[in-house]
Amino acid sequence: MTEPPRTQTQSAQTQPMVPIQAQGLGALPVTARAPRADAVTALSVFLFALMIIPSALVVGAFGAAGRPATLIAAALIGWYLLARPHPDMTVDAGPQPVRTAAILFACSVLASYVCANQSLLTASEQNAADRGLILLAGWLGVMLIAADGIASEHRLAALCRRIVLGATTMAVLGIAEFLTGTDLTKYVAIPGLVTHFQVTDLMTRFGLARANSTASQPLELSASLAMSLPLAIHQARHSITRLRRRRWLQVAVIAAAIPMAVSRTALIALGVMAILLVPTWPARQRRRVYVGLAGCAAGLLLIAPSFIGSFGKSFGQLGTDTSTTSRTDALSLAGPLIGAHPWFGIGLSTFNPQHAFFVDDQFVTSLIETGFIGLLALLSIFAAAWYAARRMRTARRISHRARDLAQSLVASIAVAVIFFASFDVLSFSIASSLFFLIVGVTGAAYRLSGARR
Repeated sequence: MTEPPRTQTQSAQTQPMVPIQAQGLGALPVTARAPRADAVTALSVFLFALMIIPSALVVGAFGAAGRPATLIAAALIGWYLLARPHPDMTVDAGPQPVRTAAILFACSVLASYVCANQSLLTASEQNAADRGLILLAGWLGVMLIAADGIASEHRLAALCRRIVLGATTMAVLGIAEFLTGTDLTKYVAIPGLVTHFQVTDLMTRFGLARANSTASQPLELSASLAMSLPLAIHQARHSITRLRRRRWLQVAVIAAAIPMAVSRTALIALGVMAILLVPTWPARQRRRVYVGLAGCAAGLLLIAPSFIGSFGKSFGQLGTDTSTTSRTDALSLAGPLIGAHPWFGIGLSTFNPQHAFFVDDQFVTSLIETGFIGLLALLSIFAAAWYAARRMRTARRISHRARDLAQSLVASIAVAVIFFASFDVLSFSIASSLFFLIVGVTGAAYRLSGARR
C-alpha cells in the first residue's frame, strides 16, 4: 500500500522549526530548522567568558593562563584539529589566507620556544614560555574555528551581533566606573575562580578616573571597544526597522565609553576608523554623521568642559610626558636584547616588563620575544586579514551589505594596528583574543561571500 502523504503538522513534529529573520529581507519572518551547536555556539560561549568575566579572575591551578576564556580557546584548537579530517564536520579546507598566516605565526612561535629552551631558563621563564604555548593554542583555536568553521552568512551575522553585545556590556560597566570613580569588578566573585592579581582602584589622568570595565587596564578596554565599534555601526546601518533604534543605541554606548579610558591612542584610532568608514557611506548618512558629531562635541563641552580640556592638555604634552618618553627609552633598551636573539627571540611571553622595562609597543615586544621571523609572521596576520577584506570589498556579485561588512572589518584591523603600536596587546587576554577572533571573522566573511572565487 502507498503511504499516505504526511501533513504539515506531522512534519513539524519530526523536524522542529523556529522563526528567524532572513538577511536583507526586512521584517519578513522565515522558518528554518533550529540550529544545532556549531562553531558560532562555541565561540559565543568563549565570548561570554572573555568579555563578561573580569580579567583578574582565573582558575587557580593554571595561574596567569587560567582565565576561563583562555582555557576554552585552547580547547577550540583541539576541536578544530579533530574536525578537519572528520567527514561529518563542516570545516572548510579550501584556500584561506587567514589560515596560511595562522600556520606561519604558529611555526614562528614554536621555533622561538625551541630556541629559548636551548639555553638554561629559570623556573619563572620556563613557566612563561609554557604559558605562551597555551596562549598560542587559544589564539589559533579562535581564529581558525571562526575562519573555517562558520557555516553560513546568517551564523556569521549572529556571531558579529554577540561581539557587539559583549562590547556593549563592557561599555556600560566602563561608563558606570567613570562616573562613580570605583572599580566595580573587584566586587565580583565567581565560585571556582580566584583573583590572580590584586585589584586596586582605578587609575587617573588629569584628575579623571580611567575606566577598566572587565579589562585589565584602560588601554585594553579602549582597544576592545574600538575594534568592536565598526561591527556595531555595520549592524546598525543594516538592521531591520524594529531593531534599528536598539542597534544605534549600542553604537552610542560603545562610542561614548571609549574616551572614558582617557587615552590618546583611542582618539587616534577613532579618527582612523572614521576616515576609513564615513567616506564609503551615502551622502545623506555622511551629513547626519557630521551633524551628530558636532552636536556631541557641543553637548560635551557644555556638560563637562574639563573633559575636553584634559584631552587637549594630553595631546599638548605629547612627546614630553612620561607616557611618551618611556616608549622612546624602551627602543634603546630593547636593542641589546634584540641583537642577542635577532631571528627567533627569547620566547613568547618570557619578557617580563616588571623585571626589565616597559615597552608599550607590541611590535617591539614581538621583536624581543619572537625575533624578526616572529614579527614578520605577526605582520602576515594583519596582511592576510587586510587582503581578505579588501578582496571581498572589490569582488563582483556580492551584496552591498557584504561590501559594507568588508569595509567595517578593514576599519577594525586598522584600529588594531594603532593599538599594537601603542601597548603590548598580546599580553592582555581580552584585546588579543578579540583581535584574533576578528581576523577569523574576516576569513569567514571572505569565504562565505564568494570573494574567494
